[in-house]
Amino acid sequence: MQDKIKDLNEKLAQAYLGGGEKRIEKQHANKKLTARERVQYVLDEGSFEEIGALVTHRTKDFGMDKQQFYGDGVVTGYGTIDGRLVYIFAQDFTVFGGSLSETHAEKICKIMDLAVKVGAPLIGLNDSGGARIQEGVRSLGGYADIFYRNVQASGVIPQLSAIMGPCAGGAVYSPAMTDFTLMVENTSYMFVTGPNVVKTVTNETVTSEELGGASTHASKSGVAHKTSTNDVECLEDVKKLLSYLPQNNQEKPKALPFELGDELREQLSNIVPDNANKPYDMHEVISGIIDEDSFYEIHKDHAENIIVGFARLGGKSIGIVANQPMFLAGVLDVNSSKKAARFVRFCDAFNIPLLTLEDVPGFLPGTDQEWNGIIVHGAKLLYAFSEATVPRITVITRKAYGGAYDVMNSKHIGSDMNFAWPSAEIAVMGAKGAAEIIFRKEIKDADDPEAKWKEKEAEYAEKFANPYSATERGFIDEVILPKDTRRKLIKAFAMLEDKHVDTPKRKHGNIPL
Repeated sequence: MQDKIKDLNEKLAQAYLGGGEKRIEKQHANKKLTARERVQYVLDEGSFEEIGALVTHRTKDFGMDKQQFYGDGVVTGYGTIDGRLVYIFAQDFTVFGGSLSETHAEKICKIMDLAVKVGAPLIGLNDSGGARIQEGVRSLGGYADIFYRNVQASGVIPQLSAIMGPCAGGAVYSPAMTDFTLMVENTSYMFVTGPNVVKTVTNETVTSEELGGASTHASKSGVAHKTSTNDVECLEDVKKLLSYLPQNNQEKPKALPFELGDELREQLSNIVPDNANKPYDMHEVISGIIDEDSFYEIHKDHAENIIVGFARLGGKSIGIVANQPMFLAGVLDVNSSKKAARFVRFCDAFNIPLLTLEDVPGFLPGTDQEWNGIIVHGAKLLYAFSEATVPRITVITRKAYGGAYDVMNSKHIGSDMNFAWPSAEIAVMGAKGAAEIIFRKEIKDADDPEAKWKEKEAEYAEKFANPYSATERGFIDEVILPKDTRRKLIKAFAMLEDKHVDTPKRKHGNIPL
């Protein structure tokens, strides 16, 4: 017995030290790290406490009883990031390809349960080939146990997934149900069925990278919220993202020290062009409003006609949703509506105030959009904003046309404060198209139809292509100079800090999925 205990102690020491206690330095990290190196890097030095280091699998089929590895392919435990408690698991691809067994799943489920009970974020470092086929349905049951806990934890604690290797088959669904998914370029991929199955079923020839690589999911599918060039950069992104988030849904994000000073920003006055058809970069508006270098963009390469991300305003964490005139003139379409809706719902679940910067000419027309369900997908964003109870403020910088005006956090769907710049145009549609419809007969009967059209266009623009008609009705709270925007927003969010909304009692709403 003493010999066995001595052997276990030696194995335990090897388990803890297998990845090396020495922390990885950034300049030496252009390689794929081991599971333990990843855990050691992302957590505060010396803070990791492992749970289940001596667990082994139980199966005896297919000679598996002769292949026993302590930890069973996953490192689990807890530690701190910048002094904040987090729970973490890191799959180890060197043990059966990181495949998920019954005991592997039990280890993950144990820390998921602890994370929810304690109210602390959960970080998953995924590097797994999928279910361990030697265990059959037991491994599938293990996945289902994890999926169920993902759903129970959703909206209760932040759940972050970093894909740092293969993630295939059932393994992809757990990250998909977490709040944010980060991927490493060229070394990670996600797909339900791999290239070989695709080739067999559809006769398509495609590589793993093309099918489910980081760039594919960041730009085309939207599965990945952020991509990184290597493991260390990905782990740094995990830490930075976490800094904007609270521990759980009962807390607010931690505010950074801030002293109010001269908050006027003259650079905002010259961003919106005089020509309403000329684009500008909404990132410049965001930079002119927020605390310096505090913007952390989400889904940067997907649905670029809308911008979402976290920032700090007066030291406090906020979520930003902004139309981007540089792409498709900032219109709303299927992908941008889904992208923004999910972000809005996350911010609402975790008490992060929302700022909407609006310059939207409407919804993108066309058969492609209609056949792909722009109605139901646009309704997702409408639903998300209408459901949100966190402080909500909108600034209209230029266009706010048609139904998109309603959807982009208008006063009518519960926004708390709505500001407009003098350049704002709030109307059913653009002046040119509106004049053509309203004054069709006059234009047709005129001696010079083109001149009459321009005359009526100017008449309509004078009446509606400005923020004052909406302000008279109370739909806009104040028309402000661009340079005053930051100061106004800091004060307005401070005023709304203790906002409380009692929603109707219900099991849950039925968002148009």
